[in-house]
Amino acid sequence: MLNAKHIVIYSLLMTTVVVASNILVQYPLSGSLAGINLGDLLTYGAFTYPVAFLITDLTNRQFGPSMARRVVFLGFVVGVTLSFVTSVPRIAVASGTAYLVGQLLDITVFNRLRRQTWWKAPLLGSLLGSMFDTLIFFSLAFAAAFALIGPNDGFAIEWAPILGIFSTEAPRWISWAIGDFSVKILAGLVMLLPYGALMGTIRPINPAKLA
Repeated sequence: MLNAKHIVIYSLLMTTVVVASNILVQYPLSGSLAGINLGDLLTYGAFTYPVAFLITDLTNRQFGPSMARRVVFLGFVVGVTLSFVTSVPRIAVASGTAYLVGQLLDITVFNRLRRQTWWKAPLLGSLLGSMFDTLIFFSLAFAAAFALIGPNDGFAIEWAPILGIFSTEAPRWISWAIGDFSVKILAGLVMLLPYGALMGTIRPINPAKLA
């Protein structure tokens, strides 16, 4: 019963993050900084999605990889279903694919490193997961090569200087991907704070059974 309760809680948190990120990734940042158009660098989704890795890592720490995968799959089914309603189908497909690959990779890396220094498992797991998540999502969501999935955002494929500062031009989604991953690196470091703070509260249920 305790496990079922926690699965529901973690799954609801995961679903909330996934759906919110799928909506917010369609909206570039507004304004500028030091003459750089922030809309060329980031979408608002970059600030919400890293929380998904924190949820996965806390589940993995408390219940192990098997339970973490169940939460990921439940979050995937509910999140993607709702995303088809709240965002365009191509975003939902791209998000679902990237989410599964990134989260499952995070679980694998976390589980291999869980017995090492406390920060290595959540940090390296989230960084590797974020790298593949970013690459897969932005390619499937916006690259012309995957147009068979559905129409993309015309703003995303407009050509502009990379990161808004370099002379070399590329589709705007490439700058978004670079900016998104940069934020995820910072977020991975920041998320160590709540993870470390919760370590004393969220302890492994059966430490001996964890691989």
